[in-house]
Amino acid sequence: MSQSRISPDQFNKALDIGRPPNIKSLFPNSKALIVSGKYIDQAMLKKSGCMTIAANGRNSFVLRGALAAAQRANAAIIIEIARSEGGTSAYCAVNLWNIATYVDAIMNELGITVPVAIHADHFGIKSEADIEPAKVVIPSLFDAGVTSIAIDASHMPDDQNLLANIALYPFVPEWAGLETEVGEIKGKAGLSTAEEALFLIQGLNAHDIFPDWIALNNGTTHGIEASDSGINVDLTAQIHETLSPYRISGAQHGTSGNNSDRLRAIASNTRTTKANVATALQMISWGLEVNDFGNAILDPDKNFIKKADSGVTAEVWKKMLAHAADNGWTGGNFKKLNLPFEATLLAQPADVRSRMAKGVEDFVYTLLTDVFNAGGTADIAIDLILENGSHHAGTKIDRIESPDEWTREKIVEKASAIDSDKGPEGDFDD
Repeated sequence: MSQSRISPDQFNKALDIGRPPNIKSLFPNSKALIVSGKYIDQAMLKKSGCMTIAANGRNSFVLRGALAAAQRANAAIIIEIARSEGGTSAYCAVNLWNIATYVDAIMNELGITVPVAIHADHFGIKSEADIEPAKVVIPSLFDAGVTSIAIDASHMPDDQNLLANIALYPFVPEWAGLETEVGEIKGKAGLSTAEEALFLIQGLNAHDIFPDWIALNNGTTHGIEASDSGINVDLTAQIHETLSPYRISGAQHGTSGNNSDRLRAIASNTRTTKANVATALQMISWGLEVNDFGNAILDPDKNFIKKADSGVTAEVWKKMLAHAADNGWTGGNFKKLNLPFEATLLAQPADVRSRMAKGVEDFVYTLLTDVFNAGGTADIAIDLILENGSHHAGTKIDRIESPDEWTREKIVEKASAIDSDKGPEGDFDD
């Protein structure tokens, strides 16, 4: 456990000046230090050689466990939900419009004092037709307490990806954390290249858009991995080095499919500061056997293995299995059990609910302290808030590219010269 050196007076000052306007308006009497994702990123960079968890809160037990772990580790963290998990077609009870309320309530209940950002992950833009509706939806997310967002137009060609980011940026508050993405997360197929990433970041820079993070297809997939194949650390380091003049950090997706040594390498050898973890936390909250890198262990018949003394009760697990069978859900599609069973999970005995959250807490604590090297970053984030005297952490860079070289016409022209393999078509949402 890492002890904070922040005094009560310092914390109260950070609470007063560090919470963004939407958070102060939504939760005026709160003691939860919900902040911009920019502060989380900058705290990791200041410590160096570390990254923090972006925990996908597919159920309330994941939220409780991840927040408790952050407090134990004195680590600044990100709580997130992806559009596929918690959008208008949600398969989770926790969604983009209630996640901040969940987090604020849990932080106040448990006395959580570490800085936490609320991130809308993978806000997917899959075609030009998605852009106009997004101009309405994105502001609604910030109205509901989101403090950071990932505009993910990686499904589209490079020029359309860049142009979609440019079109939607005016709808993101200037103070908010911002993530962009190049290359869909689809494993070994269609790996991102330095050329593609540089095109995206240079074009954004020319339009005075300075993302905090870039996500790459660097060898991982969302959901359940069949084997420990994942992050290509060398490729990631190479792309981050190419982007170094733009001071952008990495967002690592598909973290659940990688062992601890590889995750330590991505934290120490690249500029990654944000590591998404979703499937592993869901499985642990349910009480399933997982290996070192969070993948569910299967029995000889390729069924999940339920631990008798962990997670949900045997009776509830039996009901979950039956519901999955009735709907033809197998493997990664077990994620669809989150929404129909949230109330059932909350209706279990207190000791069962406690062990569900505790299992997540212990797993996340180990990640934060022994793997991600994020211990103590809560104090660093609070220091930055106090030094800035504002909820706005500022940008890490100014414009260095010429807008004249990045008009719509020149963007299309430059993109046509990029030699890239986007990999197979398909639905690669988490």
